[in-house]
Amino acid sequence: MCVWAVVVAAGTGVRFGTLKQYEQLGDRRVLDWALERARAVADGVVLVVPPDRAGESEHGVDAVVAGGETRTASVRAGLAAVPPDAEILVVHDAARPLASVTLFERVVEAVRNGADGAVPGVALADTVKIVEDGAVAETLDRNRLVAVQTPQAFDAHALRRAHEAGDEGTDDASLVEAIGGRVVVVAGEDANDKITTQHDLLVARALIETLA
Repeated sequence: MCVWAVVVAAGTGVRFGTLKQYEQLGDRRVLDWALERARAVADGVVLVVPPDRAGESEHGVDAVVAGGETRTASVRAGLAAVPPDAEILVVHDAARPLASVTLFERVVEAVRNGADGAVPGVALADTVKIVEDGAVAETLDRNRLVAVQTPQAFDAHALRRAHEAGDEGTDDASLVEAIGGRVVVVAGEDANDKITTQHDLLVARALIETLA
């Protein structure tokens, strides 16, 4: 089955302070790690970048496109550059540089086996409470909850149909769920944290040294 990946690196770095995807991590940039892992499972890779970087070529990438004002809009821009014959689509955040090739393979295999989508999930260590007006309204059963990561893989038809609805979502799985798609959860990875703050980058650099 033809697999294409969309690597989303269009963030503006509001919380981080700079464009974190272009920060150095080990011997390469943050986004280079994500691209390398995506390329290992994909026949083609689309990189979505901030608009002012769209004219820059990137090694090992089939297309570089400008992102939109939201993450969902950026993914849609990436999907528009994917050939129509792609059968499985993988969406990955460049800000998760430590996702392993094995994890990419795991979500792709779940879609090959018939799921409309597959996401990595890790168990929650903390108790989670719903708060209303500053007071606890409900304590959730964390045994039924997972924190969801990328890469996320999808049947191409299902993902395109989900995006055609025009809705926004915090991830692509939520859009596929909204149209009735069956999304399965595979084992995620503790090291696959998203780089959001400067501290997160320091942790990632320490992890890279241990993995080298």
